[in-house]
Amino acid sequence: MATALIDRVRAGSPFDPDNESGYRRWREAKLARAPADVSALTIEVKDPGALTDAEHAAMLACCRDANMVVYASARLDADKDIPRRLGARFGLLHLDRNWLADDDGVSQVTVVETAGRGEFIPYTDRPIRWHTDGYYNPPGREIRAMLLHCVSRAGEGGTNRLLDHELAYLMLRDADPAHVRALMLADAMTIPARLDGDRVARPAQSGPVFSVDPGGGVLHMRYTARTRSIEWKQDPAVQAASAALERLLAAESPHIHRVTLAPGMGILCNNVLHDRTGFVDDPDRPRLLYRARYQDRIAGT
Repeated sequence: MATALIDRVRAGSPFDPDNESGYRRWREAKLARAPADVSALTIEVKDPGALTDAEHAAMLACCRDANMVVYASARLDADKDIPRRLGARFGLLHLDRNWLADDDGVSQVTVVETAGRGEFIPYTDRPIRWHTDGYYNPPGREIRAMLLHCVSRAGEGGTNRLLDHELAYLMLRDADPAHVRALMLADAMTIPARLDGDRVARPAQSGPVFSVDPGGGVLHMRYTARTRSIEWKQDPAVQAASAALERLLAAESPHIHRVTLAPGMGILCNNVLHDRTGFVDDPDRPRLLYRARYQDRIAGT
């Protein structure tokens, strides 16, 4: 099932399905560094908008091991400069200015009742299934990093689950190497066109689930567990692989971490797999998160 996409994987990459010895070495090191629980991923900082060198180093070490870090601070004010400055500290400079983001590229994720944003699940109180951000973006606009900063939490619920996409790859490859081969196909997953009346607001976008950056050799994942507005390639291997991934995400795993963000907390990650439970808002202080999506990867990872 070789494709041009797989052929672009650099020789010696542990993500090359044909490089078993390199994969085994990477796998051993990856599992040795995997955090045992969410507390091992959480770093206390004084001000996420002005990290000390020690705070930055501690957060970066988590990201190198797990592609993500949770930070906690006493910074409770609503200031969109916080995620912008924090992102810039980690070399994240190219915001994905999607049409739902504010003019500055940072989205205010909160419940919206009106048409427009309110038609999309992140702007409701409904649960969000497993996904990586920007799975509908075209090549060249991949979301490689993402930052969530909590200003106010829900009255009840709103918990995120997090899974390092490299560990998802690892578990699928361990189950059957054919699964990762199938999910590297250039047309494994298609997001149909989004229509705005009679106008195509976003064309259909096909692409792989797993891909490897030809320059840096890092693994990128593009995925959504949605059953609507998604088309899997009508190929037995792809169908089996997508079903195996769905089962993996539905099972309990020590590698899946749960966190309910409180004010002053946030998640910085290389666009790992994540979901969100439904929630009930406090009517006096609705849930509000700032979200920044980047075309960069966290520098140093």
